[in-house]
Amino acid sequence: MEAEWSDFAQRLATSLRAARDRANLSQEDVAYRAGLTRYTYQKYEKGESRPGHPANPTLRTLLALAQVLGVGLIDLVPTDVPDLRSR
Repeated sequence: MEAEWSDFAQRLATSLRAARDRANLSQEDVAYRAGLTRYTYQKYEKGESRPGHPANPTLRTLLALAQVLGVGLIDLVPTDVPDLRSR
């Protein structure tokens, strides 16, 4: 399951970067407007929350990022989510 989540986090990172590029904003601009540190936002664009751990932003953070980037949440979050149910 960890590998699936890591893949999901990488797809989220790609979505964040693409949306930021389309919005013509710097990482610093996005971070500031979303109430994050630049370091935290950079980690999200790398698909990490801390070195070696896949990104896991809160729903509030994802909503703030979507608003700053001028996109819907559905445009950021990949639709093919990993199965997180306990086995």
